[in-house]
Amino acid sequence: MKKTLVLLSLAAACSVGTAVAQKNDNFHQGHINERNGIRRVLLISVDGMHAVDFQNCANGISTANNGVPYCPAIAALSKTGVNYVSASTSKPSDSFPGLTAIITGGSPAFTGVYYDVAYSRALDGPAVMTGNGNGPGTCTPGAAPTGFTTEYEEGIDIDKTKVNGGAPGASLTDGGIASLDPTKIDRDPANGCNPVMPWQFVRANSIFSVIHQAGGFAAWSDKHPAYSSVASGLGPSALDDFYAPEINSTVIGLPGVTTPTGISCATVLDPGSDTSAWTNSFQNIQCYDSLKVNAILNEIDGWDHLRTKKTQVPTIFGMNFQALSVGQKLIEASNSTTGGYLDAAATPSAALLGEFQFVDASIGAFVSELKKQGLYDSTLIVITAKHGQSPIDPSRYVGQTINGTSPATLLSNAGYIPNSESTNNPTGIGPTEDDVSLLWLNSSSNTDAAVAILEANPSTSTGIGLGQIFYGPSLTINYNDPTVDPRTPDIIVTPNVGVTYSGSHAKQEEHGGFAHDDTNVVMLLSNPSFKPQTVRAEVGTAQVAPTILKALGIDPRALDAVRAEGTSVLPAVQFK
Repeated sequence: MKKTLVLLSLAAACSVGTAVAQKNDNFHQGHINERNGIRRVLLISVDGMHAVDFQNCANGISTANNGVPYCPAIAALSKTGVNYVSASTSKPSDSFPGLTAIITGGSPAFTGVYYDVAYSRALDGPAVMTGNGNGPGTCTPGAAPTGFTTEYEEGIDIDKTKVNGGAPGASLTDGGIASLDPTKIDRDPANGCNPVMPWQFVRANSIFSVIHQAGGFAAWSDKHPAYSSVASGLGPSALDDFYAPEINSTVIGLPGVTTPTGISCATVLDPGSDTSAWTNSFQNIQCYDSLKVNAILNEIDGWDHLRTKKTQVPTIFGMNFQALSVGQKLIEASNSTTGGYLDAAATPSAALLGEFQFVDASIGAFVSELKKQGLYDSTLIVITAKHGQSPIDPSRYVGQTINGTSPATLLSNAGYIPNSESTNNPTGIGPTEDDVSLLWLNSSSNTDAAVAILEANPSTSTGIGLGQIFYGPSLTINYNDPTVDPRTPDIIVTPNVGVTYSGSHAKQEEHGGFAHDDTNVVMLLSNPSFKPQTVRAEVGTAQVAPTILKALGIDPRALDAVRAEGTSVLPAVQFK
């Protein structure tokens, strides 16, 4: 008998049990115990940052920076912080499920979010081709769905080449919800073939919706307009301020923007690099991230993200940093600069060291501005990461498809993969493969035959660099049955550590997989009232969401995922 899929009939997000306060700084009167004193939370995701990175940069490592700590601002926060050294991300560890776990408290099984590019058997393709080649597909209202690749990244922007995503009438960098093109988003035939907007795709409510609903002011800054998915539950109204300049846009000069390390971005810093995206340069990425850093500084001062309108200091706000992830992955051929680490002890290369110093200076700027505004003592600062990066040890990296092949390629050639996911589709966006392979089949009945093909090709030199295969009971113990849940992959392949399903010569690490370097990330909670503590018990980034609500005096059970999956508040922090 098939399992009952409770996820597909989630109840609407319940309202917060305490009285809703006026949407102003009196929010705390209805929710905050004055002995606690936390009136707002600054949530920071340093994408790619491992727990060992925090250890090295805060304390110093003899093989880098002459042994001097290179993250003094983060180190200072740890003096009044709880440091969780065994924190794990979602699995898969991609940005989209990683962020979703942090802000909903839910696993991919519950939220339905497996990757920014994934697949749903319950949806049809977009009306027009996305900026990355996904679709178009056909859709008939009320008819059975065909199933299609889902895309929630830059491809659904109106114009992904522009920093503002092509939003009509928007200023140069003002990317946001208006940048989304609904015609490029997968459609639901059970709902009149309407597009499934990012906040509708996530099957659980978020801390932004809960806090906004409780009368708080919610703000977030991230790398794609599609990451308006953080408004799941209430929808766009949950975000009082949202800023998402497109990271994969064409690099341009940014007049008036200076990095926290004092470098002007008025002209392109690295014009000799591939300027088709900000992620192609160690220098340009710092200018991109500085847009979001400035947004946070403006919000600390009580303005909106571009400082064009006076609002209020948010109750919940934050951003993701992309600079460190670029510093870990990139090999920049144009100037013969290699990032990443020098050894398995996580000694940063010179290029990566510069990214650590940039991120730390940015966090230092946040702390300084909070102190300047008299807000530091009443702010909980949470530093974590959507994902890690693998492998730390540079000698372990294998670009698998240079010499071997990938699981999706083998199964595409066997005719088991849907066309929108197939490597044989000349115009498609391609399969969901980084240092993990998520495989949706044309029919789940072909699972055993597909697994047999994968098992017959384990070699790193000619095959798929096979580590583990999850299917059947080994998959459904942690995920929903793929014959019941239209979003669950039929098969998940985790390769040997270091293997990435890529033919690129411009990278040396990747994320998405289940390996320790993918999933073990920094997690630091800091407030001046805390005593320094190191917690070695295993915890998950999904526990950040209920912990934030608890800190603000809101019942964590207001989150769907907390009620359904039992996600607990982080240990060792006491909010009275």
